[in-house]
Amino acid sequence: MRTDILGVGFDSLTMEQATARALEEIAARSGRYIVTPNPEIVWLCRKDQSLGQIVDQAALVLPDGVGITLGAKILGRPLAARLPGIDFVTHLLAEMARQGQSVFLYGAKPGIAEQAGDSLLTRYPGLRIAGTADGYSDDTPAIAAIRAAKPDLLLVCLGAPRQEQWMAKHQNDLDVGLMAGLGGVLDVFSGTVKRAPEIFQKLGLEWFYRLCKEPRRIGRMMRLPLFLFAVIGQRIRRG
Repeated sequence: MRTDILGVGFDSLTMEQATARALEEIAARSGRYIVTPNPEIVWLCRKDQSLGQIVDQAALVLPDGVGITLGAKILGRPLAARLPGIDFVTHLLAEMARQGQSVFLYGAKPGIAEQAGDSLLTRYPGLRIAGTADGYSDDTPAIAAIRAAKPDLLLVCLGAPRQEQWMAKHQNDLDVGLMAGLGGVLDVFSGTVKRAPEIFQKLGLEWFYRLCKEPRRIGRMMRLPLFLFAVIGQRIRRG
């Protein structure tokens, strides 16, 4: 049973359990998708019922932001772990490389997916890059390339909620093992964007590091306290 946080159900799994579940979906070639909501996405789901349904239908709903795990604690139902999307997928790709499986990289600006693929091949020699496509062009050629490649894993990095909507729309017409919506992960894999220092990652303060680097994000970050106040309200209503 998933842990409900403001109407969005999260799977309570360790990294090892989440990876094992993903590998099972790939082996079954289910064609389903994984989502990794943070508080901002949960907030969007409250306003957009169709998006909430898309998230609910995912094979796995993993808690990306520290706000999610904090919210679960406030509700008295702590999650097994916080699973940032980039940490989850690097763990999954490492396991896939051991099995010689393939990944297709879809999203980001032109050229970024290719750079990310080169980086991943260096990091995981056993991994196969089935193909790449940018997220700034018409998706018709990308869809054709994905169908031809038949990858074990398709990373859809179009940003939320576009990537979630795209995966839900195409989950039945692509011959893939599994899809995962992972925002800006290709920018990080390509080296275009640097992750926060490890100390920020361990403390769950990557959002603060990004805010310092990009002050214009302050408007989006203001949703976090609103999210937590809403979670407190949910706890009070539950008694």
